[in-house]
Amino acid sequence: MTAQTGYPNHPKIAIYPGSFDPITFGHLDIIRRAIMLFDQVIVAVARNREKRPLFSEQERMEMIKNCVTDLPGVEVDCFHGLLVDYARKKGATAMIRGLRAVSDFEYEFQMALVNRKISEDLITVFLMTHDKYSYLNSSIVKELVSLGADVGCFVPAYVKERLYDKLRKK
Repeated sequence: MTAQTGYPNHPKIAIYPGSFDPITFGHLDIIRRAIMLFDQVIVAVARNREKRPLFSEQERMEMIKNCVTDLPGVEVDCFHGLLVDYARKKGATAMIRGLRAVSDFEYEFQMALVNRKISEDLITVFLMTHDKYSYLNSSIVKELVSLGADVGCFVPAYVKERLYDKLRKK
């Protein structure tokens, strides 16, 4: 039996939503930790009206797919609208949220409570990223590339190339 449903042959599915603009080693660390807990992890690229992403949804999905080819059970998708609706549609009962520092927790805790109020069936699982990625986020990576820095220690080589190509065109 699985913990998700109590019935045999029902996979435990989790959604890992985010903007992933671009995906970093910190994100990949969370995905690797999540796939140890769940049968399937759907990395869901979200459309956030408050952000102006550097990469399109399709570009972000393609970069993520390139980075998770060695991880069975990981699916890449995108969604618009309410996360709880998307989770229901996908048959997920858990949402993965990565925490880098205590400062992330307050916002993530608030969002988890809102999601629980909307859908009591969707649980939030907080995963701490490895401490070597605790300071890392996509905005820092983009800023470093725009200033000419080498970001090979923060993102996979494929993502690094895509970043350099995109930011050199600007």
